Amino acid sequence: MTDHGSEAGQPLRFEPDEAPPPALAAALGFQTVALILAGVVLTPLIVLRTAGLGDADSTWVVFAAMAISGLITVVQALRLGWFGSGHILFMGTSGAFIAVAIAAVQDGGLALLGTLVVASSLVQFLLAFRLAALRRLITPTVGGTVVMLIAVTVMPIAFAMVSRPPPMPDAPGSAAPVTAIVTLVAIVLLALFGSPRLRLWAPLLGIAVGCAVAAGLGILSTDRLAAAPWIGLPTGDWPGLDLGFGTGFWVLLVPFVLVTVIGAVETYGDAIAVQRVSWRRRRPIDFRVVQGAVYADGLGNLLSGLAGTLPNTTYSTSIAVIDITGVAARRVGIWGGSILFVLAFSPKLAAALLSVPDAVAGAYVMVLLTLLFVHGLKLVAESGLNYETGLVVGLSFWLGIGFQDQAIFHDHIPLWARAILDNGMTSGGLCAIVLTFLVGLRSRARGEVTAALDTAAIPKVHAYLQDFAARLGWDRPAVERLQLAAEEALIYLIGRGEAAGGAARRLRVAARAVDGVAELDIAAGPRDAPHIDDAMAGLRDDGAFVPDEAPLRLLRHLCRSVEHQQFRSGDHLTLRVTSRSL
Repeated sequence: MTDHGSEAGQPLRFEPDEAPPPALAAALGFQTVALILAGVVLTPLIVLRTAGLGDADSTWVVFAAMAISGLITVVQALRLGWFGSGHILFMGTSGAFIAVAIAAVQDGGLALLGTLVVASSLVQFLLAFRLAALRRLITPTVGGTVVMLIAVTVMPIAFAMVSRPPPMPDAPGSAAPVTAIVTLVAIVLLALFGSPRLRLWAPLLGIAVGCAVAAGLGILSTDRLAAAPWIGLPTGDWPGLDLGFGTGFWVLLVPFVLVTVIGAVETYGDAIAVQRVSWRRRRPIDFRVVQGAVYADGLGNLLSGLAGTLPNTTYSTSIAVIDITGVAARRVGIWGGSILFVLAFSPKLAAALLSVPDAVAGAYVMVLLTLLFVHGLKLVAESGLNYETGLVVGLSFWLGIGFQDQAIFHDHIPLWARAILDNGMTSGGLCAIVLTFLVGLRSRARGEVTAALDTAAIPKVHAYLQDFAARLGWDRPAVERLQLAAEEALIYLIGRGEAAGGAARRLRVAARAVDGVAELDIAAGPRDAPHIDDAMAGLRDDGAFVPDEAPLRLLRHLCRSVEHQQFRSGDHLTLRVTSRSL
Protein backbone atom coordinates (compact mmCIF):
# COMPACT_ATOMS: atom_id res chain seq x y z
CA MET A 1 0.00 0.00 0.00
CA THR A 2 1.40 3.36 -1.07
CA ASP A 3 0.55 6.68 0.51
CA HIS A 4 0.00 9.50 -1.93
CA GLY A 5 1.84 12.64 -0.90
CA SER A 6 0.34 16.08 -1.38
CA GLU A 7 1.74 19.27 -2.78
CA ALA A 8 2.92 20.14 0.71
CA GLY A 9 4.31 16.66 1.34
CA GLN A 10 1.42 15.75 3.67
CA PRO A 11 0.45 12.04 3.47
CA LEU A 12 -3.23 11.21 3.48
CA ARG A 13 -4.37 11.02 7.10
CA PHE A 14 -8.09 10.30 6.71
CA GLU A 15 -9.91 8.64 3.80
CA PRO A 16 -13.55 9.52 3.00
CA ASP A 17 -15.00 6.72 5.17
CA GLU A 18 -12.78 7.47 8.18
CA ALA A 19 -13.69 9.72 11.08
CA PRO A 20 -11.28 12.49 12.13
CA PRO A 21 -11.80 14.21 15.49
CA PRO A 22 -14.88 16.47 15.34
CA ALA A 23 -12.82 19.56 16.19
CA LEU A 24 -10.45 18.89 13.28
CA ALA A 25 -13.30 18.25 10.83
CA ALA A 26 -15.09 21.43 11.92
CA ALA A 27 -11.91 23.52 11.71
CA LEU A 28 -11.09 22.28 8.20
CA GLY A 29 -14.69 22.81 7.11
CA PHE A 30 -14.62 26.39 8.38
CA GLN A 31 -11.26 27.01 6.71
CA THR A 32 -12.57 25.89 3.32
CA VAL A 33 -15.73 28.00 3.75
CA ALA A 34 -13.53 31.02 4.42
CA LEU A 35 -11.58 30.28 1.24
CA ILE A 36 -14.62 30.01 -1.04
CA LEU A 37 -16.87 32.60 0.61
CA ALA A 38 -15.73 35.46 -1.61
CA GLY A 39 -16.54 33.46 -4.75
CA VAL A 40 -19.93 32.35 -3.43
CA VAL A 41 -21.03 35.90 -2.57
CA LEU A 42 -19.16 38.29 -4.88
CA THR A 43 -20.16 36.50 -8.09
CA PRO A 44 -23.92 37.19 -7.71
CA LEU A 45 -23.15 40.69 -6.43
CA ILE A 46 -21.18 41.47 -9.59
CA VAL A 47 -24.13 40.29 -11.71
CA LEU A 48 -26.62 42.43 -9.77
CA ARG A 49 -24.41 45.52 -9.73
CA THR A 50 -23.81 45.31 -13.45
CA ALA A 51 -27.54 44.79 -14.08
CA GLY A 52 -28.40 47.77 -11.85
CA LEU A 53 -30.40 46.05 -9.09
CA GLY A 54 -30.57 47.41 -5.54
CA ASP A 55 -29.42 46.21 -2.12
CA ALA A 56 -32.71 44.51 -1.21
CA ASP A 57 -32.43 42.17 -4.16
CA SER A 58 -28.75 41.64 -3.37
CA THR A 59 -29.41 40.49 0.19
CA TRP A 60 -31.92 37.90 -1.00
CA VAL A 61 -29.70 36.59 -3.79
CA VAL A 62 -26.68 36.31 -1.48
CA PHE A 63 -28.76 34.55 1.20
CA ALA A 64 -30.11 32.02 -1.29
CA ALA A 65 -26.68 31.42 -2.87
CA MET A 66 -25.04 30.70 0.49
CA ALA A 67 -27.87 28.54 1.85
CA ILE A 68 -28.16 26.37 -1.28
CA SER A 69 -24.38 26.05 -1.67
CA GLY A 70 -24.12 24.85 1.92
CA LEU A 71 -27.01 22.42 1.54
CA ILE A 72 -25.66 20.83 -1.67
CA THR A 73 -22.16 20.60 -0.17
CA VAL A 74 -23.68 18.39 2.53
CA VAL A 75 -25.52 16.34 -0.14
CA GLN A 76 -22.24 15.86 -2.04
CA ALA A 77 -20.58 14.51 1.09
CA LEU A 78 -23.44 12.27 2.24
CA ARG A 79 -24.28 10.75 -1.19
CA LEU A 80 -28.04 10.42 -0.81
CA GLY A 81 -29.20 7.83 -3.34
CA TRP A 82 -28.24 9.00 -6.82
CA PHE A 83 -27.32 12.47 -5.53
CA GLY A 84 -23.83 13.25 -4.27
CA SER A 85 -20.30 11.96 -4.72
CA GLY A 86 -19.55 10.77 -1.18
CA HIS A 87 -16.44 13.00 -1.21
CA ILE A 88 -15.51 16.52 -0.12
CA LEU A 89 -16.78 18.70 -2.96
CA PHE A 90 -17.68 22.20 -1.80
CA MET A 91 -20.31 23.96 -3.88
CA GLY A 92 -20.46 27.66 -4.68
CA THR A 93 -21.81 30.19 -7.15
CA SER A 94 -20.68 29.50 -10.72
CA GLY A 95 -18.67 32.30 -12.32
CA ALA A 96 -19.38 30.78 -15.74
CA PHE A 97 -22.92 32.20 -15.59
CA ILE A 98 -21.92 35.84 -15.09
CA ALA A 99 -22.44 37.01 -18.69
CA VAL A 100 -25.72 35.16 -19.38
CA ALA A 101 -27.09 35.98 -15.92
CA ILE A 102 -26.50 39.71 -16.48
CA ALA A 103 -28.37 39.49 -19.79
CA ALA A 104 -31.27 37.64 -18.12
CA VAL A 105 -31.56 40.09 -15.21
CA GLN A 106 -31.43 43.09 -17.53
CA ASP A 107 -34.10 41.57 -19.76
CA GLY A 108 -36.57 40.25 -17.20
CA GLY A 109 -35.22 40.62 -13.67
CA LEU A 110 -34.52 37.87 -11.17
CA ALA A 111 -37.79 36.11 -12.08
CA LEU A 112 -36.56 35.45 -15.62
CA LEU A 113 -33.16 34.42 -14.29
CA GLY A 114 -34.81 31.86 -12.01
CA THR A 115 -36.95 30.42 -14.81
CA LEU A 116 -33.95 30.01 -17.10
CA VAL A 117 -31.88 28.35 -14.37
CA VAL A 118 -34.70 25.91 -13.57
CA ALA A 119 -35.19 25.03 -17.25
CA SER A 120 -31.47 24.53 -17.91
CA SER A 121 -30.99 22.48 -14.74
CA LEU A 122 -33.23 19.78 -16.22
CA VAL A 123 -30.63 19.32 -18.95
CA GLN A 124 -28.03 18.57 -16.29
CA PHE A 125 -30.14 15.73 -14.89
CA LEU A 126 -30.40 14.33 -18.41
CA LEU A 127 -26.63 14.63 -18.85
CA ALA A 128 -26.01 12.78 -15.61
CA PHE A 129 -28.43 10.02 -16.60
CA ARG A 130 -26.93 9.65 -20.11
CA LEU A 131 -23.33 10.33 -19.13
CA ALA A 132 -22.08 7.06 -20.62
CA ALA A 133 -23.74 7.64 -23.99
CA LEU A 134 -22.61 11.28 -24.25
CA ARG A 135 -19.02 10.79 -23.19
CA ARG A 136 -17.77 11.03 -26.80
CA LEU A 137 -19.65 14.27 -27.58
CA ILE A 138 -19.52 16.33 -24.37
CA THR A 139 -15.77 16.08 -24.03
CA PRO A 140 -13.14 18.02 -22.06
CA THR A 141 -12.17 19.61 -25.39
CA VAL A 142 -15.65 21.10 -25.79
CA GLY A 143 -15.80 22.11 -22.12
CA GLY A 144 -12.34 23.68 -22.14
CA THR A 145 -13.09 25.72 -25.26
CA VAL A 146 -16.27 27.18 -23.80
CA VAL A 147 -14.60 27.89 -20.44
CA MET A 148 -11.91 29.92 -22.23
CA LEU A 149 -14.58 31.81 -24.15
CA ILE A 150 -16.46 32.52 -20.91
CA ALA A 151 -13.36 34.26 -19.58
CA VAL A 152 -13.01 36.28 -22.79
CA THR A 153 -16.70 37.25 -22.70
CA VAL A 154 -16.78 38.36 -19.07
CA MET A 155 -13.37 40.06 -18.82
CA PRO A 156 -14.68 43.40 -20.24
CA ILE A 157 -17.10 43.52 -17.29
CA ALA A 158 -14.17 43.27 -14.88
CA PHE A 159 -12.34 46.01 -16.80
CA ALA A 160 -15.40 48.25 -16.52
CA MET A 161 -15.63 47.65 -12.76
CA VAL A 162 -12.02 48.66 -12.05
CA SER A 163 -12.43 51.76 -14.23
CA ARG A 164 -15.77 52.91 -12.76
CA PRO A 165 -15.53 56.10 -10.62
CA PRO A 166 -16.51 55.52 -6.97
CA PRO A 167 -19.90 56.92 -5.84
CA MET A 168 -18.24 59.20 -3.24
CA PRO A 169 -18.04 62.71 -4.79
CA ASP A 170 -15.10 63.76 -2.60
CA ALA A 171 -12.91 60.76 -3.45
CA PRO A 172 -9.73 61.45 -5.44
CA GLY A 173 -9.88 60.55 -9.12
CA SER A 174 -7.09 58.02 -8.76
CA ALA A 175 -8.76 56.14 -5.89
CA ALA A 176 -10.38 53.41 -8.01
CA PRO A 177 -7.36 52.56 -10.21
CA VAL A 178 -4.96 52.64 -7.26
CA THR A 179 -7.21 50.35 -5.23
CA ALA A 180 -7.64 47.94 -8.15
CA ILE A 181 -3.89 47.81 -8.86
CA VAL A 182 -2.98 47.20 -5.21
CA THR A 183 -5.61 44.42 -4.95
CA LEU A 184 -4.39 42.75 -8.13
CA VAL A 185 -0.72 43.02 -7.15
CA ALA A 186 -1.41 41.63 -3.66
CA ILE A 187 -3.23 38.57 -5.04
CA VAL A 188 -0.57 37.90 -7.68
CA LEU A 189 2.37 38.25 -5.28
CA LEU A 190 0.75 35.95 -2.72
CA ALA A 191 -0.05 33.41 -5.44
CA LEU A 192 3.49 33.49 -6.85
CA PHE A 193 5.63 33.68 -3.72
CA GLY A 194 3.40 32.29 -0.96
CA SER A 195 3.61 28.78 0.43
CA PRO A 196 1.08 26.23 -0.86
CA ARG A 197 -1.14 26.93 2.14
CA LEU A 198 -0.87 30.70 1.72
CA ARG A 199 -1.73 30.51 -1.98
CA LEU A 200 -5.17 29.17 -1.10
CA TRP A 201 -5.80 32.36 0.86
CA ALA A 202 -4.39 34.70 -1.84
CA PRO A 203 -7.77 35.91 -3.24
CA LEU A 204 -9.29 36.50 0.20
CA LEU A 205 -6.18 38.27 1.52
CA GLY A 206 -6.00 40.36 -1.65
CA ILE A 207 -9.59 41.49 -1.12
CA ALA A 208 -8.74 42.43 2.49
CA VAL A 209 -5.70 44.45 1.34
CA GLY A 210 -7.78 46.17 -1.35
CA CYS A 211 -10.52 47.09 1.13
CA ALA A 212 -7.90 48.53 3.50
CA VAL A 213 -6.51 50.72 0.70
CA ALA A 214 -10.05 51.71 -0.32
CA ALA A 215 -10.78 52.76 3.27
CA GLY A 216 -7.63 54.89 3.32
CA LEU A 217 -8.67 56.60 0.07
CA GLY A 218 -12.22 57.20 1.28
CA ILE A 219 -14.11 54.90 -1.11
CA LEU A 220 -15.14 52.20 1.36
CA SER A 221 -18.61 52.70 2.81
CA THR A 222 -19.40 50.79 6.02
CA ASP A 223 -22.84 52.28 6.76
CA ARG A 224 -24.80 49.18 5.80
CA LEU A 225 -22.32 46.99 7.70
CA ALA A 226 -22.88 48.92 10.94
CA ALA A 227 -26.66 48.78 10.54
CA ALA A 228 -26.94 45.07 9.72
CA PRO A 229 -27.80 42.62 12.55
CA TRP A 230 -25.63 39.60 13.23
CA ILE A 231 -28.51 37.14 12.88
CA GLY A 232 -31.63 37.53 10.78
CA LEU A 233 -33.32 37.03 7.43
CA PRO A 234 -32.61 38.95 4.22
CA THR A 235 -34.51 42.19 3.64
CA GLY A 236 -35.39 41.27 0.04
CA ASP A 237 -38.30 39.08 -1.04
CA TRP A 238 -38.40 35.96 -3.14
CA PRO A 239 -38.58 37.19 -6.76
CA GLY A 240 -40.73 34.34 -8.02
CA LEU A 241 -40.58 32.82 -11.51
CA ASP A 242 -41.42 34.35 -14.88
CA LEU A 243 -43.79 31.84 -16.49
CA GLY A 244 -44.67 34.04 -19.45
CA PHE A 245 -42.03 32.31 -21.61
CA GLY A 246 -41.59 35.37 -23.79
CA THR A 247 -39.00 36.07 -26.47
CA GLY A 248 -36.29 36.80 -23.89
CA PHE A 249 -36.66 33.33 -22.40
CA TRP A 250 -36.26 31.50 -25.70
CA VAL A 251 -33.36 33.66 -26.86
CA LEU A 252 -31.43 33.12 -23.62
CA LEU A 253 -32.32 29.46 -23.14
CA VAL A 254 -29.66 28.21 -25.57
CA PRO A 255 -26.73 30.03 -23.88
CA PHE A 256 -28.03 28.98 -20.44
CA VAL A 257 -28.22 25.33 -21.51
CA LEU A 258 -24.75 25.53 -23.01
CA VAL A 259 -23.21 26.99 -19.85
CA THR A 260 -25.06 24.35 -17.81
CA VAL A 261 -23.45 21.64 -19.95
CA ILE A 262 -20.05 23.23 -19.35
CA GLY A 263 -20.76 23.33 -15.62
CA ALA A 264 -21.47 19.61 -15.80
CA VAL A 265 -18.14 19.06 -17.58
CA GLU A 266 -16.34 20.99 -14.82
CA THR A 267 -18.09 18.94 -12.14
CA TYR A 268 -17.16 15.82 -14.11
CA GLY A 269 -13.49 16.83 -13.91
CA ASP A 270 -13.61 17.77 -10.24
CA ALA A 271 -15.33 14.48 -9.33
CA ILE A 272 -12.49 12.59 -11.02
CA ALA A 273 -9.80 14.76 -9.41
CA VAL A 274 -11.20 14.39 -5.90
CA GLN A 275 -11.09 10.59 -6.20
CA ARG A 276 -7.42 10.74 -7.13
CA VAL A 277 -6.47 12.56 -3.91
CA SER A 278 -8.90 10.91 -1.46
CA TRP A 279 -7.47 7.39 -1.13
CA ARG A 280 -4.14 6.07 0.13
CA ARG A 281 -4.03 3.35 -2.50
CA ARG A 282 -4.67 4.48 -6.05
CA ARG A 283 -8.10 3.31 -7.16
CA PRO A 284 -9.75 3.22 -10.59
CA ILE A 285 -12.08 6.14 -11.22
CA ASP A 286 -15.65 5.24 -10.27
CA PHE A 287 -17.92 7.00 -12.76
CA ARG A 288 -20.93 6.31 -10.58
CA VAL A 289 -19.36 8.79 -8.17
CA VAL A 290 -19.01 11.23 -11.08
CA GLN A 291 -22.67 10.77 -11.99
CA GLY A 292 -23.66 11.39 -8.37
CA ALA A 293 -21.66 14.63 -8.33
CA VAL A 294 -23.35 15.82 -11.55
CA TYR A 295 -26.79 14.88 -10.21
CA ALA A 296 -26.11 16.89 -7.03
CA ASP A 297 -24.89 19.82 -9.11
CA GLY A 298 -28.13 19.67 -11.08
CA LEU A 299 -30.13 19.62 -7.84
CA GLY A 300 -28.24 22.71 -6.69
CA ASN A 301 -29.04 24.48 -9.95
CA LEU A 302 -32.71 23.53 -9.70
CA LEU A 303 -32.96 24.90 -6.14
CA SER A 304 -31.01 28.01 -7.15
CA GLY A 305 -33.46 28.71 -9.96
CA LEU A 306 -36.47 28.19 -7.71
CA ALA A 307 -34.91 30.59 -5.19
CA GLY A 308 -34.03 33.21 -7.83
CA THR A 309 -30.25 33.16 -7.54
CA LEU A 310 -27.31 32.10 -9.72
CA PRO A 311 -26.55 28.39 -10.25
CA ASN A 312 -23.78 26.73 -8.30
CA THR A 313 -20.97 24.39 -9.22
CA THR A 314 -18.18 22.41 -7.57
CA TYR A 315 -15.16 24.40 -6.37
CA SER A 316 -11.74 22.92 -7.06
CA THR A 317 -10.49 24.59 -3.87
CA SER A 318 -11.73 21.62 -1.87
CA ILE A 319 -9.39 19.33 -3.83
CA ALA A 320 -6.41 21.56 -3.08
CA VAL A 321 -7.33 21.59 0.63
CA ILE A 322 -7.41 17.77 0.70
CA ASP A 323 -4.06 17.65 -1.05
CA ILE A 324 -2.44 20.01 1.46
CA THR A 325 -4.06 18.87 4.73
CA GLY A 326 -4.21 15.13 4.01
CA VAL A 327 -7.82 14.94 5.25
CA ALA A 328 -10.39 13.57 2.77
CA ALA A 329 -13.03 12.50 5.32
CA ARG A 330 -16.51 13.37 4.13
CA ARG A 331 -17.27 14.73 7.61
CA VAL A 332 -15.28 17.82 6.61
CA GLY A 333 -17.78 18.42 3.81
CA ILE A 334 -20.72 17.90 6.17
CA TRP A 335 -19.29 20.39 8.68
CA GLY A 336 -18.31 22.89 6.00
CA GLY A 337 -21.67 22.77 4.24
CA SER A 338 -23.50 23.18 7.55
CA ILE A 339 -21.35 26.18 8.47
CA LEU A 340 -21.97 27.81 5.08
CA PHE A 341 -25.72 27.24 5.46
CA VAL A 342 -25.77 28.80 8.94
CA LEU A 343 -23.73 31.80 7.76
CA ALA A 344 -26.47 32.55 5.22
CA PHE A 345 -28.59 33.73 8.16
CA SER A 346 -26.07 36.44 9.12
CA PRO A 347 -27.00 39.75 7.43
CA LYS A 348 -23.82 41.20 8.95
CA LEU A 349 -21.70 38.93 6.76
CA ALA A 350 -23.71 39.75 3.64
CA ALA A 351 -23.42 43.48 4.40
CA ALA A 352 -19.65 43.16 4.80
CA LEU A 353 -19.32 41.63 1.35
CA LEU A 354 -21.81 44.13 -0.12
CA SER A 355 -19.47 46.87 1.08
CA VAL A 356 -16.57 45.65 -1.10
CA PRO A 357 -15.87 48.46 -3.63
CA ASP A 358 -16.22 47.82 -7.35
CA ALA A 359 -12.49 48.38 -7.86
CA VAL A 360 -11.64 45.56 -5.44
CA ALA A 361 -14.33 43.22 -6.78
CA GLY A 362 -13.23 43.93 -10.37
CA ALA A 363 -9.60 43.09 -9.62
CA TYR A 364 -10.70 39.88 -7.93
CA VAL A 365 -12.81 38.94 -10.96
CA MET A 366 -9.84 39.56 -13.27
CA VAL A 367 -7.83 36.97 -11.34
CA LEU A 368 -10.83 34.62 -11.20
CA LEU A 369 -11.29 34.81 -14.97
CA THR A 370 -7.58 34.31 -15.57
CA LEU A 371 -7.69 31.11 -13.53
CA LEU A 372 -10.90 30.13 -15.34
CA PHE A 373 -9.12 30.55 -18.69
CA VAL A 374 -6.23 28.38 -17.47
CA HIS A 375 -8.73 25.79 -16.25
CA GLY A 376 -10.13 25.71 -19.77
CA LEU A 377 -6.64 25.11 -21.16
CA LYS A 378 -6.18 22.22 -18.74
CA LEU A 379 -9.48 20.67 -19.78
CA VAL A 380 -8.41 20.83 -23.42
CA ALA A 381 -5.00 19.35 -22.61
CA GLU A 382 -6.62 16.34 -20.88
CA SER A 383 -7.54 14.89 -24.27
CA GLY A 384 -4.17 15.68 -25.81
CA LEU A 385 -3.60 18.29 -28.49
CA ASN A 386 -3.56 16.50 -31.82
CA TYR A 387 -4.58 17.77 -35.25
CA GLU A 388 -8.33 17.23 -34.70
CA THR A 389 -8.56 18.77 -31.22
CA GLY A 390 -6.36 21.67 -32.34
CA LEU A 391 -8.78 22.38 -35.19
CA VAL A 392 -11.82 22.12 -32.89
CA VAL A 393 -10.36 24.39 -30.21
CA GLY A 394 -8.73 26.94 -32.50
CA LEU A 395 -11.62 27.42 -34.93
CA SER A 396 -14.28 27.44 -32.19
CA PHE A 397 -12.33 29.92 -30.07
CA TRP A 398 -11.73 32.43 -32.86
CA LEU A 399 -15.22 32.11 -34.31
CA GLY A 400 -16.59 32.75 -30.82
CA ILE A 401 -14.51 35.93 -30.52
CA GLY A 402 -15.51 36.98 -34.04
CA PHE A 403 -19.22 36.62 -33.33
CA GLN A 404 -18.80 38.26 -29.91
CA ASP A 405 -17.21 41.33 -31.57
CA GLN A 406 -19.90 41.27 -34.30
CA ALA A 407 -17.14 41.03 -36.90
CA ILE A 408 -18.51 37.99 -38.80
CA PHE A 409 -21.60 38.29 -41.06
CA HIS A 410 -23.39 40.31 -38.40
CA ASP A 411 -25.62 42.19 -40.85
CA HIS A 412 -26.52 39.01 -42.74
CA ILE A 413 -27.64 36.93 -39.73
CA PRO A 414 -31.41 36.84 -38.95
CA LEU A 415 -32.37 38.76 -35.82
CA TRP A 416 -33.47 35.63 -33.96
CA ALA A 417 -30.10 33.94 -34.63
CA ARG A 418 -28.13 37.13 -34.02
CA ALA A 419 -29.38 37.28 -30.43
CA ILE A 420 -27.88 33.83 -29.84
CA LEU A 421 -24.68 33.98 -31.90
CA ASP A 422 -23.61 37.42 -30.67
CA ASN A 423 -22.63 35.71 -27.44
CA GLY A 424 -19.14 34.36 -28.13
CA MET A 425 -19.49 31.60 -25.56
CA THR A 426 -22.65 30.30 -27.27
CA SER A 427 -21.43 30.55 -30.86
CA GLY A 428 -18.00 29.10 -30.03
CA GLY A 429 -19.51 26.34 -27.90
CA LEU A 430 -21.98 25.31 -30.60
CA CYS A 431 -19.11 25.27 -33.11
CA ALA A 432 -17.05 23.03 -30.79
CA ILE A 433 -19.93 20.57 -30.38
CA VAL A 434 -20.59 20.40 -34.14
CA LEU A 435 -16.89 19.94 -34.95
CA THR A 436 -16.53 17.25 -32.27
CA PHE A 437 -19.51 15.44 -33.78
CA LEU A 438 -17.92 15.67 -37.25
CA VAL A 439 -14.59 14.37 -35.95
CA GLY A 440 -16.45 11.45 -34.40
CA LEU A 441 -18.01 10.62 -37.76
CA ARG A 442 -14.54 9.87 -39.13
CA SER A 443 -14.19 6.99 -36.69
CA ARG A 444 -17.80 6.07 -36.10
CA ALA A 445 -18.70 2.48 -35.38
CA ARG A 446 -19.94 0.51 -38.38
CA GLY A 447 -22.79 -1.57 -37.05
CA GLU A 448 -22.88 -3.32 -33.69
CA VAL A 449 -23.79 -6.58 -32.00
CA THR A 450 -26.45 -6.77 -29.30
CA ALA A 451 -27.21 -9.96 -27.41
CA ALA A 452 -27.60 -11.47 -23.97
CA LEU A 453 -24.31 -11.55 -22.06
CA ASP A 454 -23.50 -15.26 -22.22
CA THR A 455 -21.22 -17.56 -24.20
CA ALA A 456 -23.75 -17.79 -27.06
CA ALA A 457 -22.86 -14.19 -27.98
CA ILE A 458 -19.19 -15.02 -28.71
CA PRO A 459 -19.74 -16.44 -32.27
CA LYS A 460 -21.83 -13.36 -33.17
CA VAL A 461 -19.07 -11.06 -31.96
CA HIS A 462 -16.45 -13.08 -33.89
CA ALA A 463 -18.42 -12.74 -37.13
CA TYR A 464 -18.94 -9.00 -36.60
CA LEU A 465 -15.22 -8.42 -35.94
CA GLN A 466 -14.29 -10.56 -38.96
CA ASP A 467 -16.23 -8.18 -41.24
CA PHE A 468 -14.88 -5.11 -39.44
CA ALA A 469 -11.22 -6.19 -39.73
CA ALA A 470 -11.70 -7.18 -43.38
CA ARG A 471 -12.71 -3.60 -44.20
CA LEU A 472 -9.47 -2.43 -42.56
CA GLY A 473 -7.45 -4.85 -44.64
CA TRP A 474 -6.02 -6.74 -41.64
CA ASP A 475 -4.34 -10.11 -42.18
CA ARG A 476 -5.53 -13.34 -40.56
CA PRO A 477 -3.28 -13.23 -37.43
CA ALA A 478 -4.42 -9.64 -36.72
CA VAL A 479 -8.09 -10.62 -37.08
CA GLU A 480 -7.65 -13.57 -34.72
CA ARG A 481 -5.88 -11.38 -32.18
CA LEU A 482 -8.78 -8.90 -32.27
CA GLN A 483 -11.35 -11.70 -31.89
CA LEU A 484 -9.43 -13.29 -29.04
CA ALA A 485 -9.21 -9.97 -27.16
CA ALA A 486 -12.98 -9.48 -27.45
CA GLU A 487 -13.60 -13.11 -26.42
CA GLU A 488 -11.48 -12.82 -23.28
CA ALA A 489 -13.21 -9.57 -22.31
CA LEU A 490 -16.60 -11.24 -22.67
CA ILE A 491 -15.46 -14.24 -20.62
CA TYR A 492 -14.33 -11.86 -17.87
CA LEU A 493 -17.70 -10.04 -17.85
CA ILE A 494 -19.69 -13.30 -18.02
CA GLY A 495 -17.72 -14.79 -15.12
CA ARG A 496 -18.25 -11.74 -12.96
CA GLY A 497 -21.96 -11.70 -13.80
CA GLU A 498 -22.40 -15.35 -12.84
CA ALA A 499 -20.55 -14.76 -9.56
CA ALA A 500 -22.81 -11.83 -8.68
CA GLY A 501 -26.03 -13.61 -9.69
CA GLY A 502 -29.23 -11.82 -10.62
CA ALA A 503 -30.97 -11.24 -13.93
CA ALA A 504 -29.17 -11.73 -17.26
CA ARG A 505 -27.28 -8.73 -18.58
CA ARG A 506 -27.53 -7.29 -22.07
CA LEU A 507 -24.40 -6.85 -24.21
CA ARG A 508 -23.53 -4.35 -26.95
CA VAL A 509 -20.27 -4.50 -28.93
CA ALA A 510 -19.27 -1.75 -31.40
CA ALA A 511 -15.93 -1.38 -33.19
CA ARG A 512 -14.34 1.67 -34.80
CA ALA A 513 -10.99 2.48 -36.36
CA VAL A 514 -9.07 5.32 -34.72
CA ASP A 515 -5.77 6.22 -36.37
CA GLY A 516 -5.26 2.66 -37.58
CA VAL A 517 -6.08 1.11 -34.19
CA ALA A 518 -9.20 -0.99 -33.63
CA GLU A 519 -11.19 0.37 -30.71
CA LEU A 520 -13.81 -1.99 -29.26
CA ASP A 521 -16.53 -0.58 -27.05
CA ILE A 522 -18.09 -3.41 -25.03
CA ALA A 523 -21.09 -2.31 -22.98
CA ALA A 524 -22.89 -4.57 -20.51
CA GLY A 525 -25.93 -3.88 -18.36
CA PRO A 526 -25.68 -2.79 -14.72
CA ARG A 527 -23.96 -5.09 -12.24
CA ASP A 528 -21.71 -4.25 -9.31
CA ALA A 529 -18.70 -6.17 -10.68
CA PRO A 530 -15.05 -5.65 -9.64
CA HIS A 531 -13.16 -3.07 -11.67
CA ILE A 532 -10.84 -4.66 -14.22
CA ASP A 533 -7.95 -2.36 -13.20
CA ASP A 534 -8.12 -3.75 -9.66
CA ALA A 535 -8.26 -7.29 -11.04
CA MET A 536 -5.21 -6.73 -13.27
CA ALA A 537 -3.28 -5.11 -10.44
CA GLY A 538 -3.86 -8.26 -8.37
CA LEU A 539 -2.38 -10.66 -10.94
CA ARG A 540 0.29 -12.91 -9.44
CA ASP A 541 3.88 -12.52 -10.65
CA ASP A 542 5.24 -15.82 -9.28
CA GLY A 543 4.62 -17.73 -12.52
CA ALA A 544 1.90 -19.96 -11.03
CA PHE A 545 -1.04 -20.63 -13.35
CA VAL A 546 -4.43 -19.54 -11.97
CA PRO A 547 -7.32 -20.37 -14.36
CA ASP A 548 -9.42 -17.34 -13.36
CA GLU A 549 -6.53 -15.03 -14.23
CA ALA A 550 -6.12 -16.31 -17.80
CA PRO A 551 -8.55 -13.84 -19.48
CA LEU A 552 -6.89 -10.87 -17.77
CA ARG A 553 -3.36 -12.00 -18.69
CA LEU A 554 -4.39 -12.48 -22.31
CA LEU A 555 -6.07 -9.07 -22.41
CA ARG A 556 -2.94 -7.43 -21.03
CA HIS A 557 -0.88 -9.18 -23.71
CA LEU A 558 -3.21 -8.60 -26.68
CA CYS A 559 -4.32 -4.99 -26.14
CA ARG A 560 -2.49 -1.72 -26.37
CA SER A 561 -4.78 -0.49 -23.58
CA VAL A 562 -7.81 -1.64 -21.61
CA GLU A 563 -10.15 0.95 -20.12
CA HIS A 564 -13.02 0.10 -17.79
CA GLN A 565 -15.66 2.68 -16.91
CA GLN A 566 -18.47 1.82 -14.51
CA PHE A 567 -21.68 3.87 -14.73
CA ARG A 568 -25.05 3.34 -13.12
CA SER A 569 -26.31 2.12 -16.49
CA GLY A 570 -23.61 -0.57 -16.68
CA ASP A 571 -19.99 -1.37 -17.52
CA HIS A 572 -18.10 -0.02 -20.52
CA LEU A 573 -14.90 -1.80 -21.57
CA THR A 574 -12.79 -0.10 -24.25
CA LEU A 575 -10.12 -2.31 -25.84
CA ARG A 576 -7.53 -0.88 -28.22
CA VAL A 577 -5.91 -3.49 -30.46
CA THR A 578 -3.30 -2.87 -33.15
CA SER A 579 -2.84 -4.82 -36.39
CA ARG A 580 0.60 -5.90 -35.23
CA SER A 581 1.40 -7.95 -32.14
CA LEU A 582 2.73 -6.03 -29.16
